[in-house]
Amino acid sequence: MSASSIIFFLIFLIPLTGFLVWVMRQDKRKGKVGMFILGFIVLAGVWFMYLMTKGK
Repeated sequence: MSASSIIFFLIFLIPLTGFLVWVMRQDKRKGKVGMFILGFIVLAGVWFMYLMTKGK
């Protein structure tokens, strides 16, 4: 993993994911659906980044 990927994860992805989890937990009605969608988006992003950096 390159240094720019690590910086992206530490500065942007982890705090943004934490913030979105906090916001979705505030919504008692649809919090679970939002958590599943957020989890899918994060996993898809990590998988895509792995595939793009695998060939280099």
